[in-house]
Amino acid sequence: MSQGLPYTYVDSKLHERRERVFLIFAGIFLGSMTMLNILGVTKFIAFVSWDAEGNMNWGQWGDITLAVAIGVLPYPITFLCTDFISEFYGRRRANFVVLVGVILNLWVIFILWLGGELPPVPTMDSETGLPAETDDAYAFYKIRMLTMGAVLASMCAYLAAQFCDVYLFHFWKKVTRGKHLWLRNNGSTMISQFVDTFAVITITHFYAAALPVKSDTAIWPQLWIFILTGYVFKLVVAALDTIPFYIGVHYLSRYLKIDPAREHDADREESQPPPGR
Repeated sequence: MSQGLPYTYVDSKLHERRERVFLIFAGIFLGSMTMLNILGVTKFIAFVSWDAEGNMNWGQWGDITLAVAIGVLPYPITFLCTDFISEFYGRRRANFVVLVGVILNLWVIFILWLGGELPPVPTMDSETGLPAETDDAYAFYKIRMLTMGAVLASMCAYLAAQFCDVYLFHFWKKVTRGKHLWLRNNGSTMISQFVDTFAVITITHFYAAALPVKSDTAIWPQLWIFILTGYVFKLVVAALDTIPFYIGVHYLSRYLKIDPAREHDADREESQPPPGR
């Protein structure tokens, strides 16, 4: 307790500090999820490709191309955010943020649907289901079509991966008795991101038909290239975020006055007296 300050003041300031940090992590998580849903598969980024002769080309499409959807770019940061929330605020609050993300995704889809139904509605091409490219509303309806088409893939992959990440994070934390921070950070993220990548690629193709695949080539080899490319991209980001995770845990444990080594239990958290008593 700070000298000269009443207990209630110190307690409220610490609570405000903890909630502010929680809001930052939750906000980055939810903002990234919104970008994922809106941007989604509107563009694919080709890293490198090989043609039939085995020539390698950077930043171009070829017979074999390593590419990821633009919506994937902000997605790995969501796992870092849930790891921080799990570490300092417990499994219950991490799962709550994941559920809020589901609600947010549904809200985005609802607004996109509503915006397309309100007048004026342009004349749609019978083949593409879109207005003419010269129409001012073309960009909106193109994004709307891609987003609505891939929403099932996004939601299924999102739920499976995020709950998997939270569960595995706490599993490794319990097994290691709060030690080996790198294991629960990387172990949970690496497995959950494979679940996410496999689900979103397969569902996006078989349900929404929104992947840039070749119709005259066997489909599964193409899908596995998309899956492995997206997964390797996420693995690299997951490996790189270990350092900021360690640094963040080191400083935030002092700033928030939370011991991240103990296992969080919702009932015990609620029954404990406020900090400082």
